[in-house]
Amino acid sequence: MTEKATFAGGCFWCMVKPFDQFDGIESVVSGYSGGHIENPTYEQVKTGTTGHLEVVQITFHPDVFTYDQLLGIFWQQIDPTNNDGQFQDRGTQYRPAIFVHNEKQRELAEKSKQQLDASGRFQKPVITEILDAAPFYEAEDYHQDFYKKNAEHYKKDRAISGRDEFLEAAWEKSEVTN
Repeated sequence: MTEKATFAGGCFWCMVKPFDQFDGIESVVSGYSGGHIENPTYEQVKTGTTGHLEVVQITFHPDVFTYDQLLGIFWQQIDPTNNDGQFQDRGTQYRPAIFVHNEKQRELAEKSKQQLDASGRFQKPVITEILDAAPFYEAEDYHQDFYKKNAEHYKKDRAISGRDEFLEAAWEKSEVTN
């Protein structure tokens, strides 16, 4: 039996690879969630007017790879103290969030957020939102598996984003999965 997990962490291109390398992960799909129009396009979402966030929706086998493990990877991909976007990507459509699919996920997400905030790892409070799962709309084909299909573009974009420098400063290099 599989479950779904949905995470927003800025540009969805950078959120696929960290999850897409473990046994128990069936798929990682780029898409949009949390907005007020049906079937949004990338062109609409990037304006910041639809209310959607760029997200990844992960289908996983919780008996092989747990939701807690997914949360651990998620936190290591974002700046949880910034809700104005992530790294070079600015705007509400790039803010970090956890979309929970059930009460167990909510409990685990809230607990992990509280633990991260209490850890003192960040100078500012952890303000990442935990939201009820909303309709998920799959992004256009060219956004799927971008790190595989457009490896050079992905590497260049990631290199100039400031994401890796932030993550390496916040987490020990051996902890970061990217």
